[in-house]
Amino acid sequence: MTPRRGFTLVELLMTLAIMAVLGSIAVPMVQLAAQRSKESELRAALLELRAAIDAYKRAAEQGRIALKLGESGYPRRLEDLVEGVTDVRSPVSQKLYFLRRIPADPFAVHPLDGSTSTWRLRSYQSPPDAPTEGDDIFDVYSSSEQTGLNGVPYRLW
Repeated sequence: MTPRRGFTLVELLMTLAIMAVLGSIAVPMVQLAAQRSKESELRAALLELRAAIDAYKRAAEQGRIALKLGESGYPRRLEDLVEGVTDVRSPVSQKLYFLRRIPADPFAVHPLDGSTSTWRLRSYQSPPDAPTEGDDIFDVYSSSEQTGLNGVPYRLW
């Protein structure tokens, strides 16, 4: 028997066909995994922001944050959660901090432009079915127009 020196054209074409089939299966799976990862990041970011907003509101209700007459007790800006506010009960005027940083919306068009600009804000006074910005921040939601794998638009998460 003589050793083979290369592939025949048929073997080469079959190998390429198998590779093409495997590639066509792998690409959608990778895209699905990437979308799931971003959805997980969105859930975590929303939980973190909403917990910080709630903690700010609790501190205001406890009298630790100075409020003007008519204010709701929710933060006026997302940056207040990071920059901190003065604890009026502290004898040395310590600050209360609610976040280390504001997480970016992973589905925003330009998430690196500044994380505060990637979120849409809802004020306490706005109706639940038509959220609008106002004097305070009652809730945050994604600026993305895409729909999640669960069929719910990201802005409704």
